[in-house]
Amino acid sequence: MFDVGLSMFALQSPIYVCGPTASGKSALALDLANRLPGEIVNADAFQLYRGIEILSAAPSSEEREKAPHHLYGVLSPTDPNDAQSYVRLVQPIIAEIQQRGLTPIITGGSGLYLKFLTHGASPLPTGDATLRAEMDARPLEDLVAELTALDPVEASRTHLKNRRYVSRALEICLLSGEKASTLRDQWQSASEQREDQLNGLIIQRTRPDLHARIATRTRTMLEHGAIEEVEKLLDVSNTFEKAIGFREIRAFIAGEIDRTTCEERINAATRQYAKRQETWFRREKWLKPVILS
Repeated sequence: MFDVGLSMFALQSPIYVCGPTASGKSALALDLANRLPGEIVNADAFQLYRGIEILSAAPSSEEREKAPHHLYGVLSPTDPNDAQSYVRLVQPIIAEIQQRGLTPIITGGSGLYLKFLTHGASPLPTGDATLRAEMDARPLEDLVAELTALDPVEASRTHLKNRRYVSRALEICLLSGEKASTLRDQWQSASEQREDQLNGLIIQRTRPDLHARIATRTRTMLEHGAIEEVEKLLDVSNTFEKAIGFREIRAFIAGEIDRTTCEERINAATRQYAKRQETWFRREKWLKPVILS
């Protein structure tokens, strides 16, 4: 049993179990589900897909027998998906679990999916390719001058030597017709109010421990059916093909790389992904750390 007290959680309010890949999220979620009681809801972008249960490290059949699990293997490999689509899938399931007097335990490492669910979609306009191309053709000094004129507050807190940051801030101003600083401050204030009502845990492990767990999982995955899973797949969506290990295993099947190289590349990609996840979740101050070793 994990050393996590339950008194901190409001009855029937969703609990978010987050952390980098291979950190032990599924085991912690299962422990909480049995103690509360509750039901587990997937928030991993690739565990939504069927046909890659091994490749995506989805909960085993034995784990699923110990508590109800939702939203695992519900999409076809050809289905596209994104954070907004995920929210439409998951919200009715969370509500139904709560109506039965149980606690939804949402677990996964897909930060953007979780962010959309907990905080809603950002009000900032998405990028515009035409406008961005126009800005890319202009000197950075011109962009800085225009941003400073339109939104001096945002300019004062932007790294003005970073072209990408300046362009994005100016893009928000031009596309929305409002100051980027105003939109961002309003979003931050609303987010802080939401976070007061959120219950979340973030698993933290030492880097050597996490890397060892990743290596063990990768080897086990390759030895117990991930290659055969990929062999069966023909057409897949753009979302699906981003699953770590999919392209590497396809390269191995095609004879482009050997088994050792395949394993090394999957390990490297997984470690890089875990580092990005740690950076993402570190910004989410509402998550309470669960330190494991």
